[in-house]
Amino acid sequence: MTSPLLCAIDIGSSKIATICAVESKDGDELQVIGYNLIPSKGVRKGLIVDIDEATIVLEESIEKAERMSGHKINHAFVSVGGPHISSFNSHGIVAVANPQGEINEDDVMRAIEAARAISISNTREIIEVLPRDYIVDGQPGIKNPVGMSGVRLEVDTHIITASQTNIKNINRSLNDLGIENHGFIFSGLASAEAVLTETEKELGVVLVDIGGGKTDLCIYVEGSLAFSGSLAVGAKNITNDIAVGLRISLDSAEKVKLFLTKEAGKIKKKSEEINFSQLNLAENLSSISYKTLVEGIMSPRLEEIYKLIFEEIEKSGFGHNVPSGLVITGGGAQTVGMVDIGKKVLGLPIRIGVPENITGLTDEILSPPFASTVGLILYGKKNTITEKSNFKNFNRILKDFSFDSSFSKVKNFFKQFIP
Repeated sequence: MTSPLLCAIDIGSSKIATICAVESKDGDELQVIGYNLIPSKGVRKGLIVDIDEATIVLEESIEKAERMSGHKINHAFVSVGGPHISSFNSHGIVAVANPQGEINEDDVMRAIEAARAISISNTREIIEVLPRDYIVDGQPGIKNPVGMSGVRLEVDTHIITASQTNIKNINRSLNDLGIENHGFIFSGLASAEAVLTETEKELGVVLVDIGGGKTDLCIYVEGSLAFSGSLAVGAKNITNDIAVGLRISLDSAEKVKLFLTKEAGKIKKKSEEINFSQLNLAENLSSISYKTLVEGIMSPRLEEIYKLIFEEIEKSGFGHNVPSGLVITGGGAQTVGMVDIGKKVLGLPIRIGVPENITGLTDEILSPPFASTVGLILYGKKNTITEKSNFKNFNRILKDFSFDSSFSKVKNFFKQFIP
C-alpha cells in the first residue's frame, strides 16, 4: 500500500509555497517529493486583497509542485496568518460520564467543546482549539487524562481565531482550483512545529516567524501554546527602508538585501565597501559601505521590530516564563544582524530556527523561509488519523456527527417526492 500524500500550501505576503510529502519507509520522518516557491501576488499582510491575482499565482505554485512530485494535488493543509489573527485562553468543565469514574476520550472531547463554547464576533472563526492542561478533581498538570479516575474533568485551552472574510476568500481560491482544504493552521503554530524542540517548549520559548508583510508569534510555556498573535510588520519594511535610504527602486532594494545576506560572512570590517556592480542595478549603484547600509539603514528597523515583539510578549503576561528566549524563523530571519540586534534589544537568547524531521528533496527546504510550509505537513501528519480520513481534528468531526439528525435529513429529502 502506498503512503498517503500529504500536501501543504503556505499563502504569504511575499511568497506562496507548496510542498508534497509521503511517509518515509525507513521511519517516522516525512519524505518530501515535490515543492515550489514563487513570489506572491494579491496578498498583503496575510490578507487576500486581490482574489484573482492570488488564485493565478496559487495555481502556478501547485502545478509546479505537481510536476516535481508526479502526483495530482487534490487536498492540502493551508496556512493562515497576519494581524487579523487573535487568540485567548478558555476553560471548560464537565462531569465524567462513566459511573465508575474512568475518563474516556468522549469526556475529553466534551471538556474541549465546553471550553470552545464561547461568544465571539460573527466576523471571526475559530481555527484551532489546543488543550494546554487538564485538571482532574482539582489536580492540575495532567497532559493526558484518558484512563484516569475522576468525577470532574477540567481543561485549559488556547483558542486561535481568524477573520472569516479572509478564510472564505482562501477557500474560494482553493475551490476554484479543485483543492480540498483539510484544515487551516496558524502559520506561527506551523513554524513552531518545524523548528522548536520539545525541551524549548517545556522550558518556555517564543517562536517568531518574520515574513514579508507580517510577523507571527507563538509563546510556549510548560510544553503548551499559551499565547499567539501577529504584527503588521515584516521584512518588506526593511526593503522599503533600503529603497528610501539609497534612493533606489523596491526591486533593486530587494536585490541589495538578498546579496548582502549571501555576502555577509565574507565581510570582515564594518567600514568595508560592498560591491554591487554584479547586480546590474538600474540606478547604477556600484558600492556602499557595510556600516552605512546595515547600521545606518537596516538596524533601526530591526530594533523597531524587536521592540514591537517585546511589547507583544509583555502584553501576553508570559514574559518571565521564556528562559529559552526567542527562535527566529521565516524569510526575514536571514536578514543581516537579526540575532545580534535582537540580543542587544531584548537581552534574551536568540537562535535562527531551521526546519527538521524531514527527508527527501530538502536541499532548499531546510531553510527558514520554508519553516511554515514544512510545519504544515508535520502538523497535518500528526492530525491525520488514517489514509482514508486525512481530516484535521477528526475526533471532533466524528463527535459532531449525529445519526438521528442525518436520518431525518434523508427522510425529509424523500418526503418532497411523495404526492
